Amino acid sequence: MERTKKSARNKTIDLSVSEGQAYLERCIQVTKKTTLPHVLDKTICGDSFAVMPKLPAGFADLIICDPPYNLTKDFGGRQFKATSEKEYLAYTRRWMTLAERLLKEDGTMYVCCDWRSGIVIGQALAERFIIRNRITWQREKGRGAARNWKNSMEDIWFVTKSDRYTFNTDAVKLRRRVIAPYRVDGKPKDWEETEEGNFRNTCPSNFWDDISVPFWSMPENTAHPTQKPEKLLAKLILASSDAGDVVFDPFLGSGSASVTAKKLGRHFVGIEQNEQYCVWTEKRLSDAENDKTIQGFSDGVFWERNTRK
Repeated sequence: MERTKKSARNKTIDLSVSEGQAYLERCIQVTKKTTLPHVLDKTICGDSFAVMPKLPAGFADLIICDPPYNLTKDFGGRQFKATSEKEYLAYTRRWMTLAERLLKEDGTMYVCCDWRSGIVIGQALAERFIIRNRITWQREKGRGAARNWKNSMEDIWFVTKSDRYTFNTDAVKLRRRVIAPYRVDGKPKDWEETEEGNFRNTCPSNFWDDISVPFWSMPENTAHPTQKPEKLLAKLILASSDAGDVVFDPFLGSGSASVTAKKLGRHFVGIEQNEQYCVWTEKRLSDAENDKTIQGFSDGVFWERNTRK
């Protein structure tokens, strides 16, 4: 079937496996125990449950996990089916045990979830990690429901292995517009006067309402059904790792964690079993060679939603 021609403004990455064969060939497979140099800055095409036991212990400074939520959903022809809380807890404990071994003692892990899966994931995390916080971010999108509240929020658990961990507060301050500027002796007090308006850099909170979910006119957008925004990943990476650190994502999807890590000067390792998504990841990593921009983040500052492109 011939593909419908896209609008010139539609930047969605949706090339097929056959069209992206050159990108797929950049991926690697891991079939036996391996070392960090072999997998560093690579996309591993494979099943996380089979691959993680073969990776070196304690190699990751930061792990970002976006596991399937406990919902029936199609991921490029592979369907994840909703199950009971008991079965989802067993599934969560299984991947979490494998991931824990790969995290450094002073490392950090973030785990994405929705309100329902977050209850189970939080329970499993509390068994193995120190829970530091839970971030809630506004998705902007979401289907209406006739007998419930529209689900437009998602959560991210923030956990560490120990009390030694990285957190770079100044790297993730949010630039907010000042509506009623306060002055002392005629000069700005704790805010900045610019040609674009009056702004204040504020410390990050655990509620993020400045995130735009990727859409068709954004270069980072892919046809993946649950793609996370680069701006979202950038906050996690800048806060909880330093330049040159290793960021690991065992459920890579279309590659947002790896791509954002590369743009921010970190190393990365990602695992994704779907060849289609591996192609999109490598296409994005290739594009990142020449384009380091992250929507909503510029000049070292995270801007409020719709403040800057």
